[in-house]
Amino acid sequence: MAATAALDKKATDVVVFEVGGLTTVADYFLICSAESQRQVRAIRDHIEDKLSKNGFHLFSSEGEGTGRWILMDYSDLVVHIFKDDVRLFYALERLWGDAPRLNLDAAGPLGPPEPAQRPKAAIRRKKAARE
Repeated sequence: MAATAALDKKATDVVVFEVGGLTTVADYFLICSAESQRQVRAIRDHIEDKLSKNGFHLFSSEGEGTGRWILMDYSDLVVHIFKDDVRLFYALERLWGDAPRLNLDAAGPLGPPEPAQRPKAAIRRKKAARE
C-alpha cells in the first residue's frame, strides 16, 4: 500500500527492505526517490493519506521543512522519501544491504502488516503498559 502510494506520485527506485531481523526499529524500510522537493512532499502526503484511510497511524514524521529527505514512522514500517541527490549521498541501500529486499511485483500493494502480525508493535505496547 505504501509502495503503491509512492508509485502513484511517480516515485522512482522504490525499494522495500525487510529489516526486522537486523534491527528493533522496524520490520520494513521503504526507500524511494523524487526529482524535486515538491515531489518529495507530494509523495509524503499521498502515502499518509492512503495509509490513514486504511487505519494505519503515523507515529512521527521528520524533514518536512526542507523536503529533501522525509522520514515517516509507522512503527513497523519506516518510509524514507529522498530527493535524488540526497539519496545518493546517504546510500541507505548500502547500509541495509544485508536485509532481504521484497519483490514489489510479487508482494502486491504493500502496507504495514495487520495488527496480529506486528511483533514489534506488540512488544512496544507491552513496554508502554509496564511504564
